Amino acid sequence: MNTQIQWFRTLLFALPIVVIVGCSTDETKENTESAADSGESMGIGSGTGSSGNELANGHGKSEQVYTPDDRMGQTFGGEFDNPATLLSKRVIYFDYDNADISSEYQSIISAHANYLARNPKTAIILEGHTDERGSREYNLALGERRAQAVRQMMQLNVAPNQIDVVSYGEERAASMSHEESAWRLNRRVEIIYRRK
Repeated sequence: MNTQIQWFRTLLFALPIVVIVGCSTDETKENTESAADSGESMGIGSGTGSSGNELANGHGKSEQVYTPDDRMGQTFGGEFDNPATLLSKRVIYFDYDNADISSEYQSIISAHANYLARNPKTAIILEGHTDERGSREYNLALGERRAQAVRQMMQLNVAPNQIDVVSYGEERAASMSHEESAWRLNRRVEIIYRRK
């Protein structure tokens, strides 16, 4: 009987703590989801440029937050809007669970690298993405590897401070369907032009 009373007292003491921890976890999740809904979601970044605000995450890595002002995006006009030019192609697709660049995309990457070399005041963000399969951590790492592969190919001609890398993993899907045709669109690196 005495053991049951001690157990009951322990339960009464622990219950408020569990409730407080549970509420704070829900609040953190809501804040994260609302930030993602408003376009302010964060990706793991390893860029060397000066854009974005660096934040420390819980794992000792830094994260960069890019605001819409950082993204000049697809407004350059001219050869960037002409579908006949390689500069109009700003998405590199990857095979499943792979960060190797297919030969069909090498000329696109070279065209962007040559443009950056001719325009040292221009910079880009390489956004790495994955499909939904795999854990969140694995997909963030895979998105990072994909973006770094593109960066490595570009850096032969481009200053390191012209290229930032960020991984969103599966969080910014191009297609929300759950089939191979959608997954193929989600396994990508996007080349985003921005202000330096």
